Amino acid sequence: MISIALLGVLALVAIAPIAIAMSGSPNATGFVYGSCLIVTLILFLIALEILFAHPAASTVVLPLGLPWLGAHFRIDPLAAFFLVVVNLGGAAASLFALGYGRHEETPQRVLPFFPVYLAAMNLVVLADDAFTFLVSWEFMSLTSWALVIAYHRVHDNIRAGYVYLLMASFGTLTLLLAFGLLAGSDGGYAFDAIRNSHPAAGTAALVLILVLIGAGSKAGLVPLHAWLPLAHPAAPSHVSALMSGVMTKVAVYGFIRIAFDLIGQPQWWWSLVVLGVGGVTAVMGVLYALMQRDLKRVLAYSTIENIGLIFASLGLALAFKAYGMNVAAALALTAALLHVFNHSLFKSLLFFGAGSVLSATGTRDMEQLGGLIHKMPQTAFVFLVGCTAIAALPPLNGFVSEWLTFQAILLSPQLPSWGLKLMVPAVGALLALSAALAAACFVRAFGITFLGRSRSPEAAAAQETDTNSLAAMYALAGACLIAGILPGFFIDALAPVVQQLAGGRMPVQLGGEWMSQWTSIVPIAESRSSYNGLLVFAFMFIAGMVTAFAIHRLASDKIRRGPAWGCGYPDASVATQYSASSFAQPIRRVFGSLVFGAREIGTMPPPGSIAPARLTVRLRDLIWDFTYAPIASAVGVIADRLNYLQFLTIRSYLSLVFGALVILLTVLATWP
Repeated sequence: MISIALLGVLALVAIAPIAIAMSGSPNATGFVYGSCLIVTLILFLIALEILFAHPAASTVVLPLGLPWLGAHFRIDPLAAFFLVVVNLGGAAASLFALGYGRHEETPQRVLPFFPVYLAAMNLVVLADDAFTFLVSWEFMSLTSWALVIAYHRVHDNIRAGYVYLLMASFGTLTLLLAFGLLAGSDGGYAFDAIRNSHPAAGTAALVLILVLIGAGSKAGLVPLHAWLPLAHPAAPSHVSALMSGVMTKVAVYGFIRIAFDLIGQPQWWWSLVVLGVGGVTAVMGVLYALMQRDLKRVLAYSTIENIGLIFASLGLALAFKAYGMNVAAALALTAALLHVFNHSLFKSLLFFGAGSVLSATGTRDMEQLGGLIHKMPQTAFVFLVGCTAIAALPPLNGFVSEWLTFQAILLSPQLPSWGLKLMVPAVGALLALSAALAAACFVRAFGITFLGRSRSPEAAAAQETDTNSLAAMYALAGACLIAGILPGFFIDALAPVVQQLAGGRMPVQLGGEWMSQWTSIVPIAESRSSYNGLLVFAFMFIAGMVTAFAIHRLASDKIRRGPAWGCGYPDASVATQYSASSFAQPIRRVFGSLVFGAREIGTMPPPGSIAPARLTVRLRDLIWDFTYAPIASAVGVIADRLNYLQFLTIRSYLSLVFGALVILLTVLATWP
C-alpha cells in the first residue's frame, strides 16, 4: 500500500510539468483538475482501506535525501486517517475547481502548483524521518506560497505572501530545532530511532514547546496566526479551502505525531500550556471573525477558532494520558480527531460557497451583497448547511465533535492535579463562549450575504454557479449530514488511531441492538450520557413536515392584505437594512475595547449644514501592534546596522566563515 501511495504522490508531481507544457491551452484546466481528482480519489480509497482493515504499519526506504539515512515513508493508522482528510479535501477542491477554474484570470500561475501542493501535503503525512518530514513541510509551504501570490497584481496579496513566507520559515526553523533535540548527539533522524531514544524530561518539554510553536504557526494558533487571515483570502477559493480545511490539519498532524508518538510519556503540566493556548485561540478567532466584512476573512478567522478547539481537546488528552487515564484520554483524542475531519468538511464547503459568491458578484464584501438566496438558491442552501455545521447545531457533524469535547471536559474532576481541576473548567467556559459567538458569527455571515435585498448592482445581477462547483458543495454538505446523524461509524473508524496514541479507545459504537447501532454514541457508558443523531434528525424532519402541513392545509383560508412591515423604517432604501457592521456592533462594544482597542468616532455637521453625519469605527490588531510590529522594527534597525557586512573583503568573509566553523565544532564537541 505504501508503494501505491507513493506512486500516487509521484503522479501528482508529474502533472505539474504537463500543466506547464499545456500553458495557454483551453484544455489545461480540465486536464489538471480532472487528473488531480482521479489521483486523490485513489489515494483516499487506499487510506480508507488501511484505516478500516487495521493492517500492520507499512514502511519503505528510498535511496533519497541524506546519504546515510535515505528517505523513510510509513503508513500507520494515524497517517492513514490524515491521508483520508488530505485526499478527501483534495478531491473536493479538484471537483470544485473543474468549474471554478474556468473563471481564473491567470490559470498558468495556479495549475502547475496545485498538484504539487497536494503531493507535498501527502508527503508530510507519509514521512517517517525528520529530514523527509522537514523537506516535505517546506515543500508544502513554498507551493502554497506560490498559490497565495497567484493574483500578484493585487498589492495586498503580495504582502500576504511575504508575511506567510516569513511565518512559514520561522515555523520550519522551530521544527528543525525540535527534531535536532530529539535526534540528540547520535543523529538518529528516523522516527523509529527517535521513539526508542526516550529523551530526558527537560528535553522533551522543550521539544513540545518548539513543536507547539512550529506546528501552531502553520495551524494558526494565537498569537502565531498573523499570516492566516491574510493568506487564505488571497489565494483562489479552491486553494483557500485546501489551506484552511486541509493544510491546517496537516499542521495538527505534525503536532500529534511528535507530542503523542515520538516524545513518549507526557508530563501533566504540558497540558496546561496546550489547553491555555487552545482556549484563548478559540475565543480570539471567533471575535476577530465577527469584526470582519470580507466573507473569506470571516472564514479564515473562523478556522483559527476551530483550531483552538482542536488543540484544547489535544491538551485535555495529554492531561489524561499523563495520569494513565487511557479511556478519558481516548475520549478527548477522539473529539479532537473527529473535529479535524468535521472541520475539513464544513470549512471546505464554506470556502467553496464564498468562491461561488465571489465569481457571481466579483466581491467578497458582505456590505455589497444581500438577496443572493433568490439569485443563487442552491449555493445558499449548501452554504446554510455549512453555517449550521460550523455553528455546532444538531443534527450536523460540528455538534458531535464539540459535544464529545465537553463530555471529556466533564471528566476533568477525576484529574488529581489542582492546576488542571481549575484550568480545564476555565477553558471549557472559553470554548462554550466561542461556540455561542460562532453561532452569532454565521447567522451574520449567512443573513447579510444571502438574505434581505441586494445592496449593489453586482449582487442583483448574480447568477447560480456551475454544475461542478455545486456537485462538490452538495457532496460535502451530504458528508456533514451523514457524519452528524451516524457519528458512531466515524468514531469506530478512529479507534485504531486512538488506540495507537492513547493506549485505549472509546466503547464500540456499532454493537448491541439494531437501533443503538444507528442512533446512539456513548462516550464512556450509557448510564453517563449518549447522543442519538439519527433520532434528532428524524424528529426535526417529522416536526418540520407536520408544521408545514398544518400551515398549508389546516390554517385559515382567509387572506388579509396589509402593508409589509418596514421594521420601523419608512424609507424603502436597501441602506436601511441591517449591515455586517451593525450586526456585530453589540459584540464589538462588549469586547472591542479590550480585544481590538476599538474606537467609534462620530462626526456631526454644524447647524445648518446639509453634510451627512458619519460614524467611523477603528479597530486595531493588538497582537500585531504589540508583538510583530516591534519585532519588524527591531529587525529593520539591526539590518541597517549590519548593512556594512556586504562591503567586506574576501579575506574578511573567509575569517567570518572560519570563526563560525570553529564555534560550531566546539558546540558539537561539548554536546552531551
